[in-house]
Amino acid sequence: MIGLELTKGLARAIVSSRPEDSAEAMHEAKKGLLDFTAASFAGRHDGGIQKLLQLIETEGGEPIVPLIGQGKKASPLQAALLNGFMAHALDFDDVHSDVRGHPSAVILPALISSAAARREDDRFFGAYILGVEVMARLGESIGSRHYEKGWHNTGTLGAIAAACAAGYAENLSEEELEKAIGFAASQSAGMRVQFGTEMKPLHAGLAAQSGLFAVKLAQAGFGGSNAALDGELGFFSLYGDLEKAEKVLLREWGTSWRIVHPGLWFKVYPFCSAAHHAADAILKLIDEHGVRAGNTERIEVVFPPEGDAALTERRPATGEEGRFSVEYVIALALNGQELTADRFTHKPIPSSIRDVLPRIHRVYDAGIRPAPEAVPKGRFTIVRAFLTDGRVCEARVDCPRGAPGNELSEKEIREKLKLALYADERKADHLLFAIEQIGIQQFLSQL
Repeated sequence: MIGLELTKGLARAIVSSRPEDSAEAMHEAKKGLLDFTAASFAGRHDGGIQKLLQLIETEGGEPIVPLIGQGKKASPLQAALLNGFMAHALDFDDVHSDVRGHPSAVILPALISSAAARREDDRFFGAYILGVEVMARLGESIGSRHYEKGWHNTGTLGAIAAACAAGYAENLSEEELEKAIGFAASQSAGMRVQFGTEMKPLHAGLAAQSGLFAVKLAQAGFGGSNAALDGELGFFSLYGDLEKAEKVLLREWGTSWRIVHPGLWFKVYPFCSAAHHAADAILKLIDEHGVRAGNTERIEVVFPPEGDAALTERRPATGEEGRFSVEYVIALALNGQELTADRFTHKPIPSSIRDVLPRIHRVYDAGIRPAPEAVPKGRFTIVRAFLTDGRVCEARVDCPRGAPGNELSEKEIREKLKLALYADERKADHLLFAIEQIGIQQFLSQL
């Protein structure tokens, strides 16, 4: 694939795809929707939602699309924004290692709005599979420098992925999809400086809204470039690595689906996935060696270089900031606190936790060989505890719980949904049945 053909090639690949023909991909898509639903209901009481609801109600609009867990509806674009925010509010939603971000919190809100507005859903799961595919390929193509420079991939890549997914769902022509990709690329944004604030999950909502709006612009015949990904002024040159994208973006399209291999990572903890390795490791040390705040002089957390790039907070002031702090996660565990959503709110961190933070130190070691099964590839975390009795104990995690290779069972994802619904078995069963047996319209009626 050369220069000015990336946009055209991507649109052509999407329009000609039939991901619904893959039983394995469809199975994984239903699991993804189930986990998305659990993460969204878990986040439905976040304080930012009420602020967004006030803005939506002030703006007005035709109430068509359900707002998850709110008992209200909004216009398609408004709903995409709010449902995207809600899914990502607790950082409890899935991630994908190729994306280096959160695909479902962007793609599914756009598709929910599309399906509710049109009352059609025959291409819903296929569109979801393709959205994950596009977002993963964009993540692989953009290069690591994009994230390291400060961009938030969920926002910057998500808008294009949502446009591609919604475009497939709504049967856009190849030319219309080329335009939609360009409209979404022009709206791509999101900075990691916003991690630990309400703006971070809003990146997901904005990307979902932008992707859906891009499709609407294309359907309206709005004018724009058919080659927005291409050349020295295009998306990949501006945001990342055009040369790599030309080699990677469309390579072996359709031979397997990224929602299957490597697959989505369904979280067991409501905080940044970059801290999940350390969470598993410290819990192992607590269980096997009796490590506690009271008997620990020092904790070292060993990463490969840049392995903690997403963990922007070393001395968080609130639980919300603590979602992006490995120090806070470890301090909670050392104090016997469960790693549950109520520990990661806007409330100030108590002194009992705050006093432990200075004892936890990050270390970087480029000489340690990553494990072949590491998720993400090349990553690991070692937690090393120096105890007051002179002992030194450590635990290493390369593939944390929930990640592909150490994935959650369907039963565990179901339990995650039931927990998010405060053990409302009837509600959970209705949602599960709609996802697995009936269809998306029935699913929407349960939101």
